[in-house]
Amino acid sequence: MVGSVGNGLADLGAAGAVSMNGVGKPLHPAEAAAAVETLPMELEPPEALVAAAAEAKREEAGANGRRRVIVMGRNVHTSCFAVKEPDADDEETGEREATMASVLALYRRSLVERTKHHLGYPYNLDFDYGALAQLQHFSINNLGDPFIESNYGVHSRQFEVGVLDWFARLWELEKDEYWGYITNCGTEGNLHGILVGREVFPDGILYASRESHYSVFKAARMYRMDCVKVDTLMSGEIDCADFHRKLLQNRDKPAIINVNIGTTVKGAVDDLDLVIKTLEENGFKDRFYIHCDGALFGLMIPFVKKAPQVTFKKPIGSVSVSGHKFVGCPMPCGVQITRLEHINALSSNVEYLASRDATIMGSRNGHAPIFLWYTLNRKGYRGFQKEVQKCLRNAHYLKDRLKEAGVGAMLNELSSTVVFERPKDEEFVRRWQLACEGNIAHVVVMPSVNIDKLDYFLNELVEKRATWYQDGISQPPCIARDVGVENCLCGLHK
Repeated sequence: MVGSVGNGLADLGAAGAVSMNGVGKPLHPAEAAAAVETLPMELEPPEALVAAAAEAKREEAGANGRRRVIVMGRNVHTSCFAVKEPDADDEETGEREATMASVLALYRRSLVERTKHHLGYPYNLDFDYGALAQLQHFSINNLGDPFIESNYGVHSRQFEVGVLDWFARLWELEKDEYWGYITNCGTEGNLHGILVGREVFPDGILYASRESHYSVFKAARMYRMDCVKVDTLMSGEIDCADFHRKLLQNRDKPAIINVNIGTTVKGAVDDLDLVIKTLEENGFKDRFYIHCDGALFGLMIPFVKKAPQVTFKKPIGSVSVSGHKFVGCPMPCGVQITRLEHINALSSNVEYLASRDATIMGSRNGHAPIFLWYTLNRKGYRGFQKEVQKCLRNAHYLKDRLKEAGVGAMLNELSSTVVFERPKDEEFVRRWQLACEGNIAHVVVMPSVNIDKLDYFLNELVEKRATWYQDGISQPPCIARDVGVENCLCGLHK
């Protein structure tokens, strides 16, 4: 009997018995090969598992005191690919290699299918890095400071610093005045930016709008910082009137502020100039540190005409963006830039590396800088500008089509995130991988999202809505509280 790589094949539509605890009968290579040809268009686990996952819900109190049911995703333990020891005769038979090849083929086919129905998360899936395949045979690690080589020679610092220089120019900070590094994700950029702020002002209080990314509040917990949540406007941007009130309650302590360059759900851009003005008018001049979370829109807003600019010519401390979002890197990564004057408080010599380190993670993916360098060179400022304009046009198209179909929707002025009523059917939500919060969902229009894909989604949504509400009793949710009366098309506000 050949060693199995796990029952996950059954979840991809392959033959073979699978028990509820995830321990399945190994698949013969011939059966697996046949299964590649018979994979269904929508990959589903056993019905009992779907039902169990659909019931996996928990309740959480919303900001306004209402109880909200949060629908949780499926338990991956029910469909994982188990790892098992090879049989003694495995090298002779070669069956294990064939089985693993079949698993990978099935998995690739599932990725192709899921990519066709990806709309709710801000990832640009339009990329081709075939030219970099030649580098995948090397363990490239940029551990330590990007600007100081370590004794580990298989690194890509020369690419990393080139990318950092590009972003420093974008945000108007001179080479000899900045420090930064390529992070493993956008969250790491926020963790680092807030950590720098805490080191500059050890007794500072962290302020962040309620619609900030959850990683900001994670940072507050990790660093045991006092954190004040600031209310937001209907658009999702920070309410500086509430910010003013909360600053006055803590006048004796410095302020560390997270400014959103695109909020997670509504894509709202905080008014950086008004935040700075509020701080200075309330006696915080030279007693504040601003971190700009530009995970998605931090790289888009520089190319939006008449948009307020994020620049180090203003009194900000750091900016972070994600590399796997608008740029289109195939692995999670990001860029964090801060002022060189701030970094000495974090940096320390590491003899083991023969370098310094002020990063969060230590070892860092050395392939990511090469992917970013490759894309920045291919597209340049002009290429990104064209893609930003395309995204904004397509986002307006989606918003207008939704409203024409009687679906309440909102689009912020500087955003490509279209917010609309949450679909009634959670299977529809999962099929299109929509991000939801309460009664609203959103589509993030990225360069990989074209008009044909939007029409495909819209036609299916309109068709489904006709069945969801055909009895005349069920009604679309009211989203006036989330997007404003003018953007809600429920029975009360139509």
